[in-house]
Amino acid sequence: MLKLTRFDGSQIVVNFDLIELVEKTPDTVSSLTTNRKILVRESVDEVIEKAIEFKRMIFSGERWQ
Repeated sequence: MLKLTRFDGSQIVVNFDLIELVEKTPDTVSSLTTNRKILVRESVDEVIEKAIEFKRMIFSGERWQ
């Protein structure tokens, strides 16, 4: 799960496995396999870093916070 921020400042939690692609258009848009698109404040690189952190956590056995 990735914690991301909408442009209105509200936080959302996105199922990492549903992210199909993340693009800059010039804002960051995450497209999900459900055909839903989510506009977020984080940059593409920040979304990638959060995804990497999440995968590391899963493989290390840590708990998500």
